[in-house]
Amino acid sequence: MGKEQNPRRVADNEAFAKIKMLRTSPQKLNLVAAMIRGKKVEKALADLTFSKKRVAIDVKKCLQSAIANAENNHNLDVDGLVVAEAWVGKNLVMKRGRPRARGRYGKIMKPFSEITIKVRQVEEQA
Repeated sequence: MGKEQNPRRVADNEAFAKIKMLRTSPQKLNLVAAMIRGKKVEKALADLTFSKKRVAIDVKKCLQSAIANAENNHNLDVDGLVVAEAWVGKNLVMKRGRPRARGRYGKIMKPFSEITIKVRQVEEQA
């Protein structure tokens, strides 16, 4: 018997990957995501490799995972892939604190975020 297969969440020429619980703020992560939106995957990987931002390492892992999903799970051609979308979301915030002067309490927020990268296969224009 078995279970029915779930319908695909993306189109036939797309694949995506998601990383949750990245220990950085969504604002900082969105700067790196904006850097790769709309680029070919080879160029995006090169940009992330030589970026000085710490979170670029995690974004690169997510992009490589999306490329591997496209190649192995959906039989897409790696050479024709572009970063169609890259969006960032908020996750939990750890709330810490530190005693301050005159009996007050200084809030320290430690945010987490998540990133989703969607790659799409486009046909080469001759």
